[in-house]
Amino acid sequence: MPEKIIVIDEGTTSTRTMLFDADGTPLGSAQREFRQHYPAPGLVEHDAAEIWDATLACTRDMVERAGGAHQVAAIGITNQRETVVFWDRKTGEPLAPAIVWQDRRTAADCAALKEAGHEAMVQERSGLLLDPYFSGSKIGWALQHWPQLREAGDRLAVGTVESYLVYRLTGGAHVSDATNASRTLLMDINGDGGWDEQLCDLLGVPMALLPEITGCTTRVGVTEPALFGSPIAICGMAGDQQAATIGQACLSPGQTKATFGTGAFILSASGPERPQSANRLLATILVQEESARSYALEGSVFVAGSLIKWLRDGLGLLASAGESEGLARSVADNGGVYLVPALAGLGAPHWRPDALAALSGLSFASTKAHVARAALEAQAYQAHDLKSAFAADGVDWAELRIDGGMAANDWMAQDLADMLDLVVERPGFVESTALGAAMLAATGAGLYPDLASAAATMRGTATRFTPALDARKRKTRLAGWQSALAKVLG
Repeated sequence: MPEKIIVIDEGTTSTRTMLFDADGTPLGSAQREFRQHYPAPGLVEHDAAEIWDATLACTRDMVERAGGAHQVAAIGITNQRETVVFWDRKTGEPLAPAIVWQDRRTAADCAALKEAGHEAMVQERSGLLLDPYFSGSKIGWALQHWPQLREAGDRLAVGTVESYLVYRLTGGAHVSDATNASRTLLMDINGDGGWDEQLCDLLGVPMALLPEITGCTTRVGVTEPALFGSPIAICGMAGDQQAATIGQACLSPGQTKATFGTGAFILSASGPERPQSANRLLATILVQEESARSYALEGSVFVAGSLIKWLRDGLGLLASAGESEGLARSVADNGGVYLVPALAGLGAPHWRPDALAALSGLSFASTKAHVARAALEAQAYQAHDLKSAFAADGVDWAELRIDGGMAANDWMAQDLADMLDLVVERPGFVESTALGAAMLAATGAGLYPDLASAAATMRGTATRFTPALDARKRKTRLAGWQSALAKVLG
């Protein structure tokens, strides 16, 4: 029986395909960047055809690395979650731009629904809040404003990125796993609920357009033979943040992970009981094995690694993202400089899509090192705000397991430990998102009897960062952050 796993890790700015052995050992990877389009302020789009081309090329590279499709037990998929794709059921070709999770075009629509008193019902059924971040309002907007979608009639298919990729890979399976479906604002996440008619009606989304909801370890189909030489089963899917939580083996209630990628997303497992939040955190499905669902409480920060990329590409302050660590170490403190990174509004626990970023505390003594340090410090401040909200909901963190591209920055990892005043643990293999998808695929392929067994075997070693900051300095820095944040919140 083949024991290699291929994972398609579909991010916000690139496609990465990774090859794993059954014990979780990474055997190779291929990556291609794709473009983000910004047609107007607050609007963010992808070309789904470009995503498909990148995915196909990278996956073919890993099939070749594996020694051929017959050596691959399964493909797993993990993806940027709330991004929506619109395509033709007959050809698989996109019919419109994909609307990215960062897009804010439906902010006014969501605010109007909230003003009309719908948010309590939405939160009870979906676990989410009325915010343009989520997929449902994007779909409703597109159907209203893009005539080519209405003209497509029953040829139109809609889904998040993993749904689109499965459709293209299999030649027609229209499915979405429960974790991605739970991020749409259209699903009843309670019990064995599926697409919710009341939520779909509220957001103007015909249920017939939506995919079938499946489990995360369900075999949803096989790839078309012509793509890779012979069929490969697809049997592991989860949204990127759930996959990272699984990859960090945070499956038991209270275990918490934070992924610092384009955004920062913190999930704390809550088991088979759906969590309730009074502090504007999100209830979401962590994983579904067959019909059994387990849940998590989540806090979402919209800007993390994308802030460093903006300093590099937008402002030209950095030659490379890695330069930020050396600059942060080169100064004794932040020099009074604070950066509130509301470049795409503010997520949890504030949920202010109208907020704008601000750089404050500048003087002639300020240098680009202070700005770079302020950008890294902002990650710990945002995490601290979320920790307070989790604790208020009765879910405090005993430790934090971190991953994602920014987690490789030792200075930032230590600053998180210092500002949160708890142990921060970073795995030796920081691509926890891909590893989690590999665990799901390995379970679905029958290499492990269940996900817990896969996680116990496939997760590797970790480095621990312990708090080392004086309590008075921590308090002073947090006070400076709260002052800067208050100005942004108005």
